[in-house]
Amino acid sequence: MGELIVLLLSGPNLNLLGERQPEIYGTDTLDDHVAGTTAVAAERGLVLEHFQSNHEGELVNAIHAARDRCAGIVINPGAFTHYAWAIHDALAAFEGPVVELHLSNPAAREPWRHTSVVAPVADGTIAGFGPLGYQMAIDAVADLLDR
Repeated sequence: MGELIVLLLSGPNLNLLGERQPEIYGTDTLDDHVAGTTAVAAERGLVLEHFQSNHEGELVNAIHAARDRCAGIVINPGAFTHYAWAIHDALAAFEGPVVELHLSNPAAREPWRHTSVVAPVADGTIAGFGPLGYQMAIDAVADLLDR
């Protein structure tokens, strides 16, 4: 069996991590999160690929490209969480484990953030744990793949 690839998808504005609202999202940059997640994935015998986009269609294309190539997906959809039905549909067509990830806890924030259109097609959601959430998400995918 070849290497198991996990796709880490980062949605809109996550390229601004470390600068944008550090009181909510922390001071780590997206590169910091990706580096830490890559290391955790390697410890679990997984290869991490990362893709960030501020454009919904590009994330949909990345999910489509992951079919039959990647073992699992971790997605922080950012604001797309709340209304991007195209991402929902693309993830529904992916056969491996999917973990939804958020640095903050959307349920503890503004009411419009309480709805996730990603959650119904994810195996689980990790939210509110800051940078630790990335490690938790990789561990979850690895454990689901081990079943």
